[in-house]
Amino acid sequence: MTHPEFRDIQACVFDAYGTLFDFNSAAAGCRDALGDKADALSALWRTKQLEYTWLRALMDRHAPFWQVTGEALDYALETLEIDTPGLRDRLMDLYLALDTFPEVADVLQRLKDGGLKTAILTNGSPDMIGAAVENSGIAPLLDAVYSVEEVGIYKPHPSVYQMAVNGLGVAKERISFQSSNAWDAVAASAFGMRVAWCNRYGQRRERLPAQPHAEMTSLSELPAILGL
Repeated sequence: MTHPEFRDIQACVFDAYGTLFDFNSAAAGCRDALGDKADALSALWRTKQLEYTWLRALMDRHAPFWQVTGEALDYALETLEIDTPGLRDRLMDLYLALDTFPEVADVLQRLKDGGLKTAILTNGSPDMIGAAVENSGIAPLLDAVYSVEEVGIYKPHPSVYQMAVNGLGVAKERISFQSSNAWDAVAASAFGMRVAWCNRYGQRRERLPAQPHAEMTSLSELPAILGL
């Protein structure tokens, strides 16, 4: 049975990193060099990556996500006192070919079979997200990929979410937005989309205006929410 908040959905829009793509897979792919620092590096790298997007937006000092990702990695490597030759380049290259979560391809196929439009809405710069999409093999299952570079500011600015409305030609209340980031889920809900929060990491709900309309632990639960 369709979740009552998700009736008449016409499109499903997904955050990329942490939702479709496992950002932890980059550090995991270098565990031979990182050893027991792999998990700490991945966590700090991700934290600083997000912090830098918010700070750059507030300072009106935008830079492409690829640059921000590299700067966050530099901070994490220095903090953890990791100075292995060639490791930085290896980690950055792996970010272009992150693993998708196991359920992603099947869920996207079910949405397409159900007649819904599918898209990615991401902080990732076009070349960066394009490489990840192509390397993962999910490109044929997507109608569009939207990067914040089109508007020059990062999530959670409303102009980012408006890109999907404009691009897909679907009213915001007819779009189901999926993100693993609690703050991203809240922002899309505040914007007016229906939001299914993919709470992969057991986060608590944010104490912010607006809340997601549904919560799941895996994208595999999404078709049922949509009544597919």
